Amino acid sequence: MDRIELGAVSVTRVEEFVHWAMPIDRYFPGTDEAAWLANREWLEPDHWDAGSRRAHTVFHSWLIRSAGRTILVDTGVGNGKTRPSMPDFSGRRTPYLQTLASAGYRPEDIDVVICTHLHVDHVGWNTRAVGGEWVPTFPNARYVFARPEVEFWDPRHEIHRRGEQVNENVFDDSVRPILDAGLADVWDGPRLVLDENLTLELAAGHTPGLAVVKVRSGGEQAIFVNDVLHSPMQVLDCAVNSCFCEDEAASVRTRQQVLGWAADHRALVFPAHFNGRHTIRVERRDGRFAIAEWV
Repeated sequence: MDRIELGAVSVTRVEEFVHWAMPIDRYFPGTDEAAWLANREWLEPDHWDAGSRRAHTVFHSWLIRSAGRTILVDTGVGNGKTRPSMPDFSGRRTPYLQTLASAGYRPEDIDVVICTHLHVDHVGWNTRAVGGEWVPTFPNARYVFARPEVEFWDPRHEIHRRGEQVNENVFDDSVRPILDAGLADVWDGPRLVLDENLTLELAAGHTPGLAVVKVRSGGEQAIFVNDVLHSPMQVLDCAVNSCFCEDEAASVRTRQQVLGWAADHRALVFPAHFNGRHTIRVERRDGRFAIAEWV
């Protein structure tokens, strides 16, 4: 179990599954394969396989203890969900709750669930099937959603969504049950203060209501960037977007801003999908960003 202490805040990684991969020309359209080859020495084997040309992705949650509360950041793909356009995510059976238990926590112990955005792989464990119904997995938690995100993905709203097929059924089985149960805190504005250590800030681009989580405690700083980054190659080239980004230009701007803040504050960066050692520090180097260290 990976754990990091940041002042009075502790962070534990809760793994759902690993070894999901997609060819880089599909995952990151327009990417320059030569750049991947030039960085092959450190990209392989955790982040890329040159033989198959596939980028590797891990799915996990971050469990935060802060100000006396237990907070779960994103909830993965989930079990038993129907995902017609994402067969790898459909009908899964993973020991996610057992992994959470090995960290010392039952679903009833979670106080807050932060859904940084509402993509299929970030909200799946919001609910689980009980008696043929989708019910909240964490019954004592408040689930935190950004209003622009809820409004964008609500299927009752006729909006063009790049990820329409990818997110098929997701709102109905993993978001609406939370709203109907009265467990959702839907927040407005650019920023939400969670406690003296944690702040949520909108970082639109990948999706309209994507949020990052900033930590400040005991002189330490960190940022949970979720899908601002899918691969460490996006640190080296901020112009590289994933195929799942709704607004490509805004995604690039947000990536530059987030990495700039992290570099200037020497903050730990917690992405949602990095394999290997999972967490990085970044720095400015020759007018671009670079990975200063893996943590």
